[in-house]
Amino acid sequence: MTKPEEAARTYARKRLAMVVAGGIAGVAVGLAAVYGIGRMERNAADAACSRAEDLARRLAPFARGEVAAFAVADPSRRLPDLAFRDATGAERHISDWRGRTVLLNLWATWCVPCRKEMPALDALKGKLGGDRFDVVAINIDTRDTEKPKAWLKEVGIEKLDYFADPSAKVFQDLKEAGKAFGMPTTLLVDPAGCEIGTLAGPAEWASEDALKLVSAALGRSL
Repeated sequence: MTKPEEAARTYARKRLAMVVAGGIAGVAVGLAAVYGIGRMERNAADAACSRAEDLARRLAPFARGEVAAFAVADPSRRLPDLAFRDATGAERHISDWRGRTVLLNLWATWCVPCRKEMPALDALKGKLGGDRFDVVAINIDTRDTEKPKAWLKEVGIEKLDYFADPSAKVFQDLKEAGKAFGMPTTLLVDPAGCEIGTLAGPAEWASEDALKLVSAALGRSL
């Protein structure tokens, strides 16, 4: 091999090493940027939910009696913008309730504890529902979509508006967010869409304990 050929090969090897090193550095920078942005978004979400976290801490003493299973959020996270349908079939999103505190409940007719607590949820809305608070109960029956409507009418549920998600995606979305593990699932959500607390399983939502909890979340005394 001549000296010019050897010099050319040496230069090529150095050039290749520089390109590979540059590529690795570029990937590293790119990953840092992506993960950096991710951290910024999470931090921004946390900051937006700081009031919900403060409220959750204040509500902790009210998690007793009939709502002793209520777990306050620590830390608080903004919920995904859950999509479902109203009684007319129009698409709704949980963000439609921004500006109001919401007790979000997932239920189904095949869930015995769910059916048991529906009258209490209806009574809760009747007592505290208004411009500042609403109970949003979403049915996730996936087969006979008329059955839940008929059942609600049969047991005399009058205050609750009807919402449904026959695909049950709303449950999956909450499950992926670590907020739903079974039925019923209930979340208390602040006006900014941030979680205040969660209750897994049924509760007597028309009880004095529950009324005190929700009233405290609204800044009222019972």
